Amino acid sequence: MSATIQNIKQEPDKVITDIVDYVFNYEIKSELAYETARNCLIDTLGCGLEALEYPACTKLLGPVVPGVKVRNGAKVPGTPYELDPVQAAWNIGAMIRWLDFNDTWLAAEWGHPSDNLGGILAAADWVSRNSISVGGKPLLMKDVLTAMIKAHEIQGCIALENSFNKVGLDHVLLVKVASTAVASQLLGLTKEEAVNAVSLAWVDGQSLRTYRHAPNTGSRKSWAAGDATSRAVRLALIAKTGEMGYPSALTAKTWGFYDVLFNGKPFQFQRKYGSYVMENVLFKISFPAEFHSQTAVEAAMQIHNELKNRGNSAEDIKEIKIRTHEACIRIIDKKGPLHNPADRDHCIQYMVAVPILFGRLAASDYEDSVASDPKIDLLREKIICEEAPEFTKDYHNPEKRSIANALTVTLKDGTILDEVVVEYPIGHKRRRKDGIPLLEAKFRKNLSRRFSEKQRKAILEVSLDQKKLEATPVHEYVDLYVDPTLGIHLN
Repeated sequence: MSATIQNIKQEPDKVITDIVDYVFNYEIKSELAYETARNCLIDTLGCGLEALEYPACTKLLGPVVPGVKVRNGAKVPGTPYELDPVQAAWNIGAMIRWLDFNDTWLAAEWGHPSDNLGGILAAADWVSRNSISVGGKPLLMKDVLTAMIKAHEIQGCIALENSFNKVGLDHVLLVKVASTAVASQLLGLTKEEAVNAVSLAWVDGQSLRTYRHAPNTGSRKSWAAGDATSRAVRLALIAKTGEMGYPSALTAKTWGFYDVLFNGKPFQFQRKYGSYVMENVLFKISFPAEFHSQTAVEAAMQIHNELKNRGNSAEDIKEIKIRTHEACIRIIDKKGPLHNPADRDHCIQYMVAVPILFGRLAASDYEDSVASDPKIDLLREKIICEEAPEFTKDYHNPEKRSIANALTVTLKDGTILDEVVVEYPIGHKRRRKDGIPLLEAKFRKNLSRRFSEKQRKAILEVSLDQKKLEATPVHEYVDLYVDPTLGIHLN
């Protein structure tokens, strides 16, 4: 028996060249996209600053070899670290994702497009510092915002019609692909080199969702995106040396991504790349909770107040029914013991029980000190989920993209309280008018965690002014977040 292998070199896969053409050639003209990107920037950095209060996060930060400081390296906001761009991307990416409080995109695949900021900011800062060190010009923060818009678009548009979670792959693979594409442009690669880099991202090993689901839910889900955006910078730098790419990384028979990891199915696309995703991204403003539960938490807060006004308490509850969308049930409908904060912030019963009991849901509420309260597990056992087909339909409808949850409480005396329905969370585009002032307040609060009033004022003066921010050199903006004395505050 003999086999004939046709070793004919192919043109690069269209999915790959479309990504690179978009990054290198498409001009973003949407003022809304840039304004939203600015809000996304400050919200994302603020999330990273809050994460610095948690030793489980800070123990992972810094250089790989303790004490190493890179001359003209990329700086990590809120810390004294100055690192190579690969490790800086890891640090920034881990910080901003740690508390599950940065933005979200929901479609056939979900994810957090601002995860890409780790690679974007590290690459842009490193390029700027090295450029000015030899008398060149730095990149501007508008370049960062442009890269953010494009990374959001790549990740989000692929996610619209293609479910990676259904084949067991984690959404951070899209962070790696998007970050590789935009980092290639920021780092000065040619288009051909960028095509090679993006092909390397698809060929690369991809993360399983193991760490997001019972019985293995754990803290890797808090640094997985940092790892992905860091890997993207590394792959771009490898491609910049002239290292070859793999043109049919997706479509190669037997050995390509489609055949190996996607059941042989090619990607489907709903729309061309533009600025749609950034314009419609979802912000987590009020609660550090997995996004499919955001409206449920908002409804739970209303129920807490209603019980209080009626003279009742959680002890009077017999049952809570949650009508929700299919994705919510598949990801965060969870019974049984919860072993760590990562387990708890992916359990809708936990995220509903805490606000009903205490009238709040903060990042600290996932820690053992709060979770050990027996009242939480007692109430969790009374909460059941069921799919509402209309909610699932509206979740996938591109004209609505709702994330609806409806809670009905039955009391022990037989009283059934009116169902509380919340279709759109405060961070949804349909609620931007109400949401942005709260987003800015969240940013101010997060700045106050790390910086003096003088430093906060300097950051806000630039960050809240669109034109001023866009014209600011990247390294100068990052320097606003750096205080060498902060090292003594890192646990």
